[in-house]
Amino acid sequence: QGQLVESGGGLVQPGGSLRLSCAASGLILDGRDIGWFRQAPGKEREGVLCLSRIGRTTYYAASVKDRFTISRDNVKNTVYLQMDSLEPDDTAVYYCAAAGYGWSCPDAMAYWGKGTLVTVSS
Repeated sequence: QGQLVESGGGLVQPGGSLRLSCAASGLILDGRDIGWFRQAPGKEREGVLCLSRIGRTTYYAASVKDRFTISRDNVKNTVYLQMDSLEPDDTAVYYCAAAGYGWSCPDAMAYWGKGTLVTVSS
């Protein structure tokens, strides 16, 4: 059974940076669409951005464009989310997810991590 485990969350001041990692086990990320999602307190989970299996990034949260970057390391079987210029509204639990082979992010994610909390506050 494939698993995704996020790490790297924590408390950061506004304007700061964090890099989240998502390590996969029992499944290969190469060749799959992958994505990051988030759920802020009192809100529904939303898609943040996706990286397609052919390397195209699509942003679903307009507020993060030019601040967040998704990448993958196929050797380490790990996905990353680099978050810069963080704002209080970025406070949320962040989840990584992977689609099944041939399926697309964000609508057909087959594997989900349990999330890591990011808090942006002074």
